[in-house]
Amino acid sequence: QVQLAESGGGSVEAGGSLRLSCALSGHTYSSGLCMGWFRQVPGKERERVANIDSGGRTNYAESVKGRFTISQDDAKNTVYLQMNSLKPEDTAMYYCAARITSLGCYSYSSWYNYWGQGTQVTVSS
Repeated sequence: QVQLAESGGGSVEAGGSLRLSCALSGHTYSSGLCMGWFRQVPGKERERVANIDSGGRTNYAESVKGRFTISQDDAKNTVYLQMNSLKPEDTAMYYCAARITSLGCYSYSSWYNYWGQGTQVTVSS
């Protein structure tokens, strides 16, 4: 059974940085996997922030391009989301998601079948 555990959220001032981590257990990352970071604020749909597949191919939401970087550490079975130049509108609950696949990633949340518990990111102006 795949399990995901996020960490690294917190409160930061606008312009600051945070790094989120998502530790994967129950599956080897290199054995065909797509990992994604999503975020959600109350009353809005869950939004894809970034995703990465086992081959290292990445995709980003337009709103975070140039500021956020998703990366993987195969040895640690961990995916990271480095968030720089944070803005108040980045405030949300951030979730790590996964799907076992060798076909690459999709951006819609319903495609992912494993989710972490979420970590809160709050950016003050």
